[in-house]
Amino acid sequence: MTVYDELVARGLIAQVTDEEEIKELINNGKAVFYIGFDPTADSLHVGHFMALCLMKRLQMAGNKPIALIGGGTAMIGDPSGRTDMRQMMTKETINHNVECFKKQMSRFIEFGEDKAMLVNNADWLMDLNYVDVLREVGAHFSVNRMLTAECYKQRMEKGLSFLEFNYMIMQSYDFYTLFQKYGCNMEFGGDDQWSNMLGGTELIRRKLGKDAYAMTINLLLNSEGKKMGKTQSGAVWLDPNKTSPFDFFQYWRNVSDADVLKCLRMLTFLPLEQIDEMDKWEGAQLNEAKEILAFELTKMVHGEEEAEKAKEASHALFSGAGASANMPTIEVNADDFANGTMDIMAVLVKAGLCESRSEARRGVQQGGVSVDGEKVTDISTTYTLDDFAGEGKVVKRGKKKFAKVVAVN
Repeated sequence: MTVYDELVARGLIAQVTDEEEIKELINNGKAVFYIGFDPTADSLHVGHFMALCLMKRLQMAGNKPIALIGGGTAMIGDPSGRTDMRQMMTKETINHNVECFKKQMSRFIEFGEDKAMLVNNADWLMDLNYVDVLREVGAHFSVNRMLTAECYKQRMEKGLSFLEFNYMIMQSYDFYTLFQKYGCNMEFGGDDQWSNMLGGTELIRRKLGKDAYAMTINLLLNSEGKKMGKTQSGAVWLDPNKTSPFDFFQYWRNVSDADVLKCLRMLTFLPLEQIDEMDKWEGAQLNEAKEILAFELTKMVHGEEEAEKAKEASHALFSGAGASANMPTIEVNADDFANGTMDIMAVLVKAGLCESRSEARRGVQQGGVSVDGEKVTDISTTYTLDDFAGEGKVVKRGKKKFAKVVAVN
């Protein structure tokens, strides 16, 4: 099976500009391709996972990835898939986020001479002369055609700022610049970026008379058509300080039965033959498939040791075996106890198992809360600092959310 055929079999490819040419480049290790990342946070998240896995696959096949950090385009904001404008970011914040991204990307792709590159489009966008851009770049874009792009059509009713309207031109200019500076002949991105990517191939053709190519990858959607990687408390981050390895593991361990095989194909590097065998699994076997998925992805992001710890903690949770050294741990001290006590609702909020006291109250009243295996049904139940001394207590909400609460001096 060729590299391209495997991408198709894994359900990764959405749209391509010229399939035969793209096959030729990818299968023979001739693709110099880029994927853009907006540095809108100080960590990558599950939404970036597909792109990172694709970069890794193609680098393994001899192709050269360019990770483009949008330090310049982040000053404008991508309107794709949004109903309102992004918050403006400072240069200092953007630069900090860029450094965080590179560290995380290094777990997936190998940077270095003749290997993967990381570039920041602020290096060329921030010094552009406005009149020159209008004359040299803007002249090649049709406003009528731009307004037919899905990313703009979705915003027209709410109001599309002229600032955001320029985003397509800036992204197209990125491809044009990378083509000239680094021989970049392909752009990959999410399926919602198709119009912007076509703008780049068209600009290269008009300005340089040469061909470049674009390919979009399917967005990671669940069986209900919603983007994966979101929880009630927000995004699932790749930074262990924002989403712990255990919580990351649990996110994938808890995907629906309908999504587990798709995630295994799209995100892991397990052989397709092995995954195809799992198509026959059902019932309890699907839980085993989910654990395989969770382990493989946690290992990729956080390393094998953290993946093993997360798996052990998950087993302790589901078997009811009690506390484990690898469970997520929350420390409490005397300052957390008003008049020397803390009620169960405050414990749940402190442990991150509920976002508010009212949510915690409902959890207790509905019978979904336990402490060290004993159900708590009275919201007035209180604890002292000594109750959490030593090994601490395992606080559990529902079947899948828990934490160990430990007292510290």
